[in-house]
Amino acid sequence: VQLQASGGGLVQAGGSLRLSCQFSGFNLDRNAIGWFRQAPGKEHEGISCISSSGSSTYYTDSVKGRFTISRDNAKSTVYLQMNSLKPEDTAVYYCVADPGYSLSHLLCRSPYPNFWGQGTQVTVSS
Repeated sequence: VQLQASGGGLVQAGGSLRLSCQFSGFNLDRNAIGWFRQAPGKEHEGISCISSSGSSTYYTDSVKGRFTISRDNAKSTVYLQMNSLKPEDTAVYYCVADPGYSLSHLLCRSPYPNFWGQGTQVTVSS
């Protein structure tokens, strides 16, 4: 299983970024895929996940209305569009998957998904 995240960077508060996660292996097109993040000194948290078909999505409260997750299985890619970014969104963002979870909210609420990408840094300046 490979999860290759990209798209992070430095942006001012109020700006936007789009993260991409290219996935491969273990029939991941049939499983939920999501994004976790870890800020300095904090535990990682599941912020947004999407079901295999894309019909079901989950967002943690702190990103609802600002972030949008989508997937294109033909391109084996999951996207996270992040708008109205805040300094508190600064973190390393990881693309995650776990064949044990097909439902988006279960993946995002799992304590530690089985597969993690390499992470991409998002820094939001005030």
